[in-house]
Amino acid sequence: MARPSLYLVDGFAVAYRAYFALIRQPLINAKGQNVSAVFGVANALLDVIDTCEPDHLAFVIDVGKTFRHELLPSYKATRARMPDDMREQLDLMMDMVRAMGIPVLGRDGYEADDLMGTLARLGEDAGLDVTLVTGDKDFFQLVTEHARVMHPPKGGDAGKIFGREGVIEKFGVPPEHVTDVLALAGDAADNVPGVKGVGMKTAVKLVNEYGGLESVLAAAPNVKGKLGERLREQGDQARLCLELVIIDRNAPVELDLDAMKIGGRDETSLRELVLELDSRALMERLGVEGEKAEPWEFRLVVSEGELEALAVELRAEGVFTLDTETTSTDPMQADLVGISATADGRVGYYVPVAHQGGPNAELAVVRKVLGPLFADPSVGKIGQNIKYDLKVLARAGFEVAGVVFDTMVASYLVDSTSRQHNLDFLALRYLKHQMIPITRLIGEKRGKQEQKTMDEVGVEVAAEYAAEDAVMTHRLREIFRPRLTDMSLERLLEDVEVPLIPVLAKMEFAGVVVDVDLLAELSQRMEVASQKLEKQIHEEAGEEFNVNSPKQLQVILFERLGLKPIRRTKTGYSTDAAVLETLAAEHPVPRLIVENRELVKLRSTYVDALPRLVHPLTGRIHTSFQQAVAATGRLSSSNPNLQNIPIRTEIGREIRRAFVAGAEDRGLLSADYSQIELRILAHLSGDEHLSAAFAGGEDIHRRTAALVFGTPLDAVTSALRRRAKEVNFGIIYGMGAFGLASRLKISNAEAAEFIASYFDTFPRIREFVDATVARTRSQGYVTTILERRRYLPEINEGNRQTREFSERAAVNTAIQGSAADLIKVSMIRIDRRLRDLGLRTRMLLQVHDELVFEVPLDERETVDTLVREEMAGAIEMNVPLKVDTGFASNWLEAH
Repeated sequence: MARPSLYLVDGFAVAYRAYFALIRQPLINAKGQNVSAVFGVANALLDVIDTCEPDHLAFVIDVGKTFRHELLPSYKATRARMPDDMREQLDLMMDMVRAMGIPVLGRDGYEADDLMGTLARLGEDAGLDVTLVTGDKDFFQLVTEHARVMHPPKGGDAGKIFGREGVIEKFGVPPEHVTDVLALAGDAADNVPGVKGVGMKTAVKLVNEYGGLESVLAAAPNVKGKLGERLREQGDQARLCLELVIIDRNAPVELDLDAMKIGGRDETSLRELVLELDSRALMERLGVEGEKAEPWEFRLVVSEGELEALAVELRAEGVFTLDTETTSTDPMQADLVGISATADGRVGYYVPVAHQGGPNAELAVVRKVLGPLFADPSVGKIGQNIKYDLKVLARAGFEVAGVVFDTMVASYLVDSTSRQHNLDFLALRYLKHQMIPITRLIGEKRGKQEQKTMDEVGVEVAAEYAAEDAVMTHRLREIFRPRLTDMSLERLLEDVEVPLIPVLAKMEFAGVVVDVDLLAELSQRMEVASQKLEKQIHEEAGEEFNVNSPKQLQVILFERLGLKPIRRTKTGYSTDAAVLETLAAEHPVPRLIVENRELVKLRSTYVDALPRLVHPLTGRIHTSFQQAVAATGRLSSSNPNLQNIPIRTEIGREIRRAFVAGAEDRGLLSADYSQIELRILAHLSGDEHLSAAFAGGEDIHRRTAALVFGTPLDAVTSALRRRAKEVNFGIIYGMGAFGLASRLKISNAEAAEFIASYFDTFPRIREFVDATVARTRSQGYVTTILERRRYLPEINEGNRQTREFSERAAVNTAIQGSAADLIKVSMIRIDRRLRDLGLRTRMLLQVHDELVFEVPLDERETVDTLVREEMAGAIEMNVPLKVDTGFASNWLEAH
């Protein structure tokens, strides 16, 4: 008969792991609280329950200092203080665990290790199989016939389990000797010193040769060299360390199996807590129902009379929310299935046009009745990611004007660091309402089982779902409007982000032509080049191997060639790009591997992929520009991502050559801001030297070198100019002495001296950097030239690495985010001028500081002048903005 199971979770270890896993993009709830640790702990416990099906479960935590601090005051002294925004989550985390029906166990003066060790002993005595859920190696000492260690499960997969043989394989000694090894080697994580100069390998070897710690110390006179000397001198310290690392299995804690029995959730508390986290995923895992929103209803609109009545109601309100149902998430492939709308957020209307089961309104009649309303700019339109709907409706024969609000974009402006701005998440976060999941209508995709498309869904079912989308979007607008006002973001939304939506929709709809034949030829050349590189790699390595196999590459680099490893991973020594770049200076193999990887990546990502993305009807590639992704405010692109094509490499340039004008009577015009981020730095800092150099049209890097090195302008060498250029751009990205030294191949001391000299020369830049960091630290966010916000709560962290990352991000966002503001305003102004002048030119692409247009040959001069004027004058600045333009039949030559 199987023994019942008891699982003991190392609480704070799991919480720390969850917190730091999301440190760069923390989960923030509607109250602005970081809830990453709470979310992670809840999911980790559910993983244990789902994958292990325990009979009993407890969550064990540390409380206060222990006897170990009395034995060694410096015990754990090197551990960083718990981050403030993690500490603030602890009460909520404990409440969540208890609401899940899991007891939280802690005793003042004892570590979680001691309580878990004691409970494990008591559990074994009571006839249970015990599993200790932790990633801490110290727990290996507790492994017995009926007690094992398990790494926390993740993503539905059971964590790795260590029994006696597993401990021997992983640690090198059986469980009863784990403490002996730790006493000798020490434990840096807990600041346990061990014996100086004795590492884990040596400790394992000593214990396997002589036995326990006392046996090792007794054999010390026979151990030769420094090792024997240290063992003889530091024996007492080793004995002290042994006391520190032994887990106390007699702590004052009782085994209450009734309290630990799975079940007994507090459903009311659990529901309140999950709603506070704003996590739909967690709600679904826990089976918790969301709140019911204020009453609303849905109505079908099918006949011409009903359509006319709807048009009158929407027009009378002056603004309404609009949404579409389609057959695809790709708007360039999607067929319109239905339209939903609401004017008051209480009644949602659904107009079905292409459901297979009917009833449907005739699309021609819908165009006739609702078309003029959609096209009327005096009637405002609200949407959630309304850019998608604009494109779908355009393909269905509707023009839409008068977009005044987008809840996805509003959510992004309120919190640009959030990873989610979809309607389901926003409704849960701000309205505490759980939306009807789309899978309820179309099913889930499992293996070969395909989902339905919306046209296959019954009209009544689709109507409720579609109307809910419109109604909740309308209500979210009322939530966001006052928030945007309070945060001084309403002008940014109304004057920049919302007017940009139809501009982007037109760009995406226009698409860009690629020369498929040129790409096919380039692909063949790249394949030959890759094969040649592989041959060179094998020659330099002295043998053939699979260059795409990290394991084989590890053997070649670190065993065959004897290169020094830089970083260790779970599967051995790292061979990632950063490691190979470092090793490239020592041997040709890593340099050639980097070159080949880049070649293979570009070929698969662009050269071979772009032809497959050509639309079957338009013959063009239609990328998608996202407004709500990059935390700095920059646009990003996807399907394909055209912002990552490297312009500085020969292959990257060849890829750009494949982007061509769509007809012989047209060309591509590229317009690019010159050194825009440095100009913005000059504007924001007010530095006289930098501003004067730009005002005089000088080479900014040459002028910087002359000032910093005290050299006449005409005596500045290319090497000095390069140093100045690295620092000029390094300031924008927060580069320190280490980074500059790496880039310029100079010492850290020389790099630090150069940076100090730079700031002495440009003191206002130093003041700007310091003031930006200080202001961000004070208010928790950094702003751009148009008051865009990016929250950086980690800037006040005790952890130096985390804090410094946020400091760099603050300066970078102030500059790069302002550049994003600038080009967005430019795009809106250019689009308006093109429309007002009735020109046929189309804006196609935005790539960082560059805009690309398809221009009829007879409009070239007009458009060139127009684009320069609008880009240079988009935002008034203290330094002149320079715009470089080029015109050619392809993107490369135009740039």
